[in-house]
Amino acid sequence: MSDAETGAIRVASPTGRWVILTTVLGSSMALLDSTVINVALPRIGKDFGTDLAALQWTVNAYMLTLAGLILLGGALGDRYGRRRVFVVGVVWFATASVMCGIAPNAVVLIAARALQGIGGALLTPGSLALIQASFHPDDRARAVGLWSGLGGVGAAIGPFVGGWLVDGPGWRWVFLLNVPVAAVCLPVALRHVPESRDPDAQGRFDVLGAVLGAIALALVTYALIEAPGQGASGVVIGAAVAGIVLGAVFVQVERRRADPMVPPSVFASRQFTVVNIITLCVYAALGGYFFLSAIQLQVVAGYSALGAGTALLPTTVLMLLFSASSGELGQRIGPRIPLTVGPLVAAAGMLLMLRVGPGSNSVSGYFTDVLPAVGVIGVGLVTVVAPLTATVLASVDTARAGLASGINNAAARAAGLIAVAALPLLAGMGPEAYRNADEFAVTFRRAMPMCAGLLVLGAVIAWATVRKPAAAPDEKRKARPECTVHCGVVAPPLEPEPEPEHEDVETPGANRPSERRPGTAGAD
Repeated sequence: MSDAETGAIRVASPTGRWVILTTVLGSSMALLDSTVINVALPRIGKDFGTDLAALQWTVNAYMLTLAGLILLGGALGDRYGRRRVFVVGVVWFATASVMCGIAPNAVVLIAARALQGIGGALLTPGSLALIQASFHPDDRARAVGLWSGLGGVGAAIGPFVGGWLVDGPGWRWVFLLNVPVAAVCLPVALRHVPESRDPDAQGRFDVLGAVLGAIALALVTYALIEAPGQGASGVVIGAAVAGIVLGAVFVQVERRRADPMVPPSVFASRQFTVVNIITLCVYAALGGYFFLSAIQLQVVAGYSALGAGTALLPTTVLMLLFSASSGELGQRIGPRIPLTVGPLVAAAGMLLMLRVGPGSNSVSGYFTDVLPAVGVIGVGLVTVVAPLTATVLASVDTARAGLASGINNAAARAAGLIAVAALPLLAGMGPEAYRNADEFAVTFRRAMPMCAGLLVLGAVIAWATVRKPAAAPDEKRKARPECTVHCGVVAPPLEPEPEPEHEDVETPGANRPSERRPGTAGAD
């Protein structure tokens, strides 16, 4: 059993392969359900006879709880056991998936999606933490690379599989497919993955901060989604004001707590703050683009769900193939050029999406209208995502790399959440717009330049403010990205916390830095 001791597992061993299998399966469930859902939206709306707002909530209910609780999920694993929290997350996610699959109406589906997000917040950071804690230091980077690469493959094929399910057995199987995946994942995790925890994790959890942040996001999201149907009603304005006020309260609470979920001191780094602003611009544009493009391809261009998922595939394939090379280039030339050029290229791709319309579903239409747009967007994302992650890690102390990555990931998810809520309002989409091809096409043509504008804003900020980080005194202690090929179309990849200067594989939890993960005492 020495092979299964915490921090002693080898990648080439049978146990090592089982650990990688279960962590990849677990994280892939959460990743796929945040991307595949877009191609199912028109069919869900048709089956339930619901309006655009319900489709927005179908996406955002999941993103809301995931973004609000993902930092807390990592802290729970450190305290109570990473395997235990990961297993709870898998069971929770699978149960919520069944609820989604049998939902009799949109209200139940939205509630189940919110529960799915809670499960995702438990298993997403947990899968990477298990890799980091379980493998021998000499094999850890390779294990993380395998987890990252296999997760990227799952992200690349996800829209294709989702489209096939929607057109075949039905959209409900997009969710029900998680059940057999969880049935494989759970026994493998319980039998082959060693338990680990951080012995230094103690004190209170910042539950108040997590709740305040999630409610503030929920209220603002509600106001943005309901405004097209209700106008400037008292309920809409009240929700918007309450959300902003609670957001301000969240900031004050985090400043005053001894154990904040988001330590304000991490934003003392100007570069870290700036890169997170760029992240907000990039992933807000992407969130809106993926939400609206999947509908545009089906409702306006006439693609099937499978056709729409396949049409968007080149973006994630390009990221899978070239993200590692882009990261290496960014290390050599510095982040300023990639973080400027990448968003500009992606913005050009979104403007090319204006060509997509009736007739684009033919073979020639795909190659002249759709492929150039998704290809250019993919090139832009390849250019920006890996250097963005590297800059986030390099802009803070090495011991805070895991914390910085978690904050950056949560910020990107929150940006996508707000974009899905706000873009239909800003573009003038009515509650029934997605049912009318002509109306949706007009508003889509308004929305894409807005997405492109966000990317251009991010590029301008990058050019004006981002600089190459100063070399660390000891280059070996400098945090570098390890999830180099993960397809971050929804959020930048989570990165493992850095290895300490002195490894002691005999002591569970010894491979943790002194800086606590957000949500545990000592985080600031």
